[in-house]
Amino acid sequence: MLEYFLESYILTAVGLICAFFWGEHVHPGTGYACILIALILGALEISLSFDNAVVNAMKLEKMSHQWRHRFLTWGIIIAVFGMRLLFPILVVSIFAKSSMIEVAKIALTDVDKYAYYLHETHDPIVTFGGMFLIMLFFNYFFNHKKEVHWIKPLEIWLAHLDHIRGFDIFISLLALLATQYVVPAAEKIPVLIAGISGIITYLAIDGFTYYLEKREQIKLNSCEVKAAGCTGFVSFIYLELIDASFSLDGVLGAFAISKDIIIISIGLAIGAIFVRSLTIMLVEKKTLKQFLYLEHGAHWAIGALACLMLVSTVKELPEIVTGGIGLVFIISSLISSIKHNRKMERLLAEGKPENA
Repeated sequence: MLEYFLESYILTAVGLICAFFWGEHVHPGTGYACILIALILGALEISLSFDNAVVNAMKLEKMSHQWRHRFLTWGIIIAVFGMRLLFPILVVSIFAKSSMIEVAKIALTDVDKYAYYLHETHDPIVTFGGMFLIMLFFNYFFNHKKEVHWIKPLEIWLAHLDHIRGFDIFISLLALLATQYVVPAAEKIPVLIAGISGIITYLAIDGFTYYLEKREQIKLNSCEVKAAGCTGFVSFIYLELIDASFSLDGVLGAFAISKDIIIISIGLAIGAIFVRSLTIMLVEKKTLKQFLYLEHGAHWAIGALACLMLVSTVKELPEIVTGGIGLVFIISSLISSIKHNRKMERLLAEGKPENA
């Protein structure tokens, strides 16, 4: 365990030291309180993103060692500084019609004003992320070729919906229209545009990835090398978009705990770094193959998170709800996987076939 999380522990220590000195600089005597807040935000990010780690591991298993390394280096920079710091500033600058530099100054000097602007953009942001994640959920379960099922009656039924072309898009649009119907009048158009953008973004990335994976099957060396390189790049972008969708809820919810953008960034960065380390451990230890239903639990958690993000456009939900439901699915699927493994071991010991 230490070999996978050593860097995370080191970076966490550095982050907490920075949080202490930043707190002492802004409000003398609050250094230790800032450390505690950063730790709470880190734990919040991990609880919200455990299913993200499982999905990342599924994709990384199919990527080359080179692109795995890039995901851990470039990807962590994008995840920490891009999504947890720059993205909220970019969104606020668009809605406030100010430059990013000006918004950054507001974030550092007038946190209440910055939090107000970010709160005003809440509905479109979570709608985009929710629609992206709900398409990811449907893509996993709407698959008639899938042979392994965790919640069998329901998952078998969902798998057969794959025969109805475009049904996932149809259901997603219905969910979007239902959301758009109940949000305040001023938010209807932004929510509709954001939701459609989330669906289109998912379809574009998923479709292009599928196209490149098909190209890899061609046995012509020149085409194969180019396709493999392109597929690695598109898969990298795909993972970053999934990470972005997961982080949206955490970034917005973090302001319920702290108004300081620096402390929020440090806390969420700590969580993001641990999620990255967890992802690599899942890949290298072949954890997804050892625990058969872990993927299923992660995707059920994704579906639940997507629905909760849409609900949050109407009613504010505490982070313990969004994070807790995901953990329930993950832990339940892990327990089911352990029971399955023990059953297989018992059947093997008794000399019976595995499907007995």
